[in-house]
Amino acid sequence: MALGAAVVVFVTAVTVVSVLTGAPETNGFAPTSSLVGTHVRAFSASGLNGGSVVAPWRSGHPAVLIFFASYCGPCQHEMPAVARFLRAHATSPVRVVAVDALDERAAAAAMTGRDGVTFPVVFDPNGTITTGEFGFDTVPESVFVSAKGVVTDVYYGAIPPATLAKGIAKLRAA
Repeated sequence: MALGAAVVVFVTAVTVVSVLTGAPETNGFAPTSSLVGTHVRAFSASGLNGGSVVAPWRSGHPAVLIFFASYCGPCQHEMPAVARFLRAHATSPVRVVAVDALDERAAAAAMTGRDGVTFPVVFDPNGTITTGEFGFDTVPESVFVSAKGVVTDVYYGAIPPATLAKGIAKLRAA
């Protein structure tokens, strides 16, 4: 009984401190990410299924980058939901690009094929973009980039379709 009361007091105290200090409601987005507000270079990289993929902001389009890997459990749940959402919803002028991080081409191609991914996928086997440019040690992560190449939001973890929709709407409105 005493332990239960202590837990209630602790949770209440944390809530009160958060309200009084103005702790932001993030809804999964990380407003304190060091990437937010930075300019990211406009890459051109190998596509998972051949050809090359160019960063959409290079041609003036805002973008969402979905970082994933076939060996990542949360990514295996995220990617089919994201693919279904994107097949059912127009995103123009926002472009969505997936970045396959530190993975094997065959495994990533099998995953994206099975999940019905129809948007461009960058193959980043050495982490040049994932860890080099964006500094991610883990996936999944999602990065929202303005038409001028400035990071506006970062979402850590598997992004729910509703949150993806909000992020796309925010990029459209900018």
